[in-house]
Parts: sequence; structure tokens; C-alpha cells
Amino acid sequence: MASKRVLLLCGDFMEDYEAMVPFQALQAFGVAVDAVCPGKKAGDVCRTAVHVLSGAQTYTETVGHNFALNATFDEVDAARYDGLLLPGGRAPEYLAHIPGVVELVTMFVSLGKQIASICHGQLILAAAAGVVKGRKCTAFPAVKPVLVAAGAHWVEPDTMAATVVDGNLITAATYDGHPELIRHFVKALGGTINGSDRKILFICGDYMEDYEVKVPFQSLQALGCHVDAVCPSKKSGDTCPTAIHDFEGDQTYTEKPGHAFSLTATFDDVDPSSYDALVIPGGRAPEYLALNESVIALVKHFFETKKPVASICHGQQILSAAGVLKGRKCTAYPAVKLNVVLSGATWLEPDPISRCFTDGNLVTGAAWPGHPEFISQLIALLGIQVSF
Repeated sequence: MASKRVLLLCGDFMEDYEAMVPFQALQAFGVAVDAVCPGKKAGDVCRTAVHVLSGAQTYTETVGHNFALNATFDEVDAARYDGLLLPGGRAPEYLAHIPGVVELVTMFVSLGKQIASICHGQLILAAAAGVVKGRKCTAFPAVKPVLVAAGAHWVEPDTMAATVVDGNLITAATYDGHPELIRHFVKALGGTINGSDRKILFICGDYMEDYEVKVPFQSLQALGCHVDAVCPSKKSGDTCPTAIHDFEGDQTYTEKPGHAFSLTATFDDVDPSSYDALVIPGGRAPEYLALNESVIALVKHFFETKKPVASICHGQQILSAAGVLKGRKCTAYPAVKLNVVLSGATWLEPDPISRCFTDGNLVTGAAWPGHPEFISQLIALLGIQVSF
């Protein structure tokens, strides 16, 4: 049983990353996270929004993943929790006007619980009388007038990754600040991180699955790892479009456009010997990356040197093409079973779809609902420990 438990306060059209990244990262680190929404119960879903700064005077919005709640708002007892997380997006605009939400946030503050809020989530803090008065905090810049009116000491975000800590209150400007926000939150909950001096490489491609790159990428950064993301024929600073793959009642997943993911290194400059592990996200990118000889050579290096490799969903198409699965036990998204079996691997059924497996230096998962297990198993191979 997890020694720490936090509450994630959700609403329709909260920002997609700002809900799922901390939700799954904290679970991967051993923290229990309950996600609730006013007027909804465990098993219901919240729709999410994808917000991207793409050169216009404000962010663009498209529809994101469906986020499944795992607890019921009306049953929440603040005393049972160690902390509260407030995602941004458009949800806080209406959540801040729900008395039960404001009362709940006020209760968390009065009990001295740890609070982490991001982007527009600070609108809810401003609605709770006295919560931000005299406190240093930041937010998405458009939230400044409300925070100032509520008596907060506004800290201008010098970048969209800016994070501010004032006692038990942690605030960040946007999801770019997740690594620092989550790291501070773990520390505030009494956690310690050891063995994180690791360097990890992500092989990316156009239309990789949105969660399957961002969640493990920022989770590993939150631990203090150096994480590089590369894509063939692209350089540091370029972006890859991502795909949102979701389960919405059809015989297979649906696809919607996701966030633009920024690469942090140049593929042609990569020296694989300088990295401790490799991560391969799923989505549609692996279909074409599996045809790239340089990608195949990179993958083979990590297996030949017996370094940890973590691959999820359709990422195993690359492993199959590289010929590194023979004699291994692994799973993947069920539609990739043929690739896995024909490559000589023993197929492990992902039941439930969140199930992940470790075989030697290889961690495999079936889909993004398995991120907590996927990340937890990878950091175990890397010798990283999060303790409370």
C-alpha cells in the first residue's frame, strides 16, 4: 500500500498533459492518486483539452484524451490525503465557482496539506478566500490579474517552465514546468530520490502517441535524469506532431491530433554509448521508424551492451524489425502480437491493458494506461529509488 495519497481535482476540458503527467508520474513513484470531478463518480470520464502555444497571440485548443476518474468527489475526505493537485486548462474557469470545490481547497489549506497547482489551476486558489493572499505564486500569464486581485505576490514566469515554491504551495506556469513541479511536490510529501544521475534517450517520430512520449519523458526528468529526445532527419529544437490514441467504444482506437513535442537533441549527433537506457514510444511513428537503418543500429547497440530498453504499445514494431526479440518474453499493443510472435518472442498477454513486463534488460507495455508500471519497472532497472 502506498504511504502517501494525493487528490487530483479534475474537470471537463482540463489540460490533457496537466492531468495525466502528474497522475501517472506520481503513481510510478509509489504515490496513490485519486482523481475526482464534481458531479461525477469513479469510472466516469472527463474530456480534456490540448493547449499549444504555436505563434498566435494565445494558445490553440483541440480535444484531447478522455480521462477516467478513479474516485468519487462526494466521498472525498481531505484529512485522508497528503496533498492536492490542481491541473490547468479551461476546467478551473468553472470549478472556481462551485462552492464544494472552493470548500475542499480551503480545507486542504487549513489542514496544512501540500498544494501543487499549474497554469489556470490557480484560478481555483484565488477563489478560495485568503489562500493566496501574501503568497508568492506564478501561473499562465493571463491568470495574473485574478491572482493579484486575490492578494497574491505575483512572480512573472521568465519561461513557460517557471515554478515557484512558497511554503506548502507550489505553482507552475504551464506543463513545461512539470518536471520541477513534480520534483518539488515529491520532496514536499517527504520523498527522497536516489540514483537519478542517469542519461536516457528517446527515439521519437512523427505521430508517436502523445502520452507515450510526454509522460515517461517528463517523469524521468522529474527524477533528475538527463533525458534526450531525437528523431531521424531532425535536429534539436525541431518538433514532432503527436497522435492521441484513445479507446472510445470502437473496435480499435480513435486518433486525434496531439501536442507538438520538442526534440532536445540531434539524431545525427547521438553517441549511444553515452546513454544508460533507451525508451521507444508507441503510436504510428514506429511503423516507419522500423524501416530506418540508423534507428535499427541504435536499438541493436542498447541490446548488445545490455542496457535497459523500455518500449510501449507499437514501439515493439521497431524491436521486431531489429531482430532483438528472439527468445525474449514481452507484450505490446495486441495488434502488434503478430510482429512479436514472428520475431521469435514469447507473447505475454496484457490483461489488463495496463500490464507491463520486465525480461532481463527489457521492459514492455501494451498502452499508455500502463505508464505507472512501465516507468516504475524502468527506473528499477536503472537503480533509481523514490522513498517516502
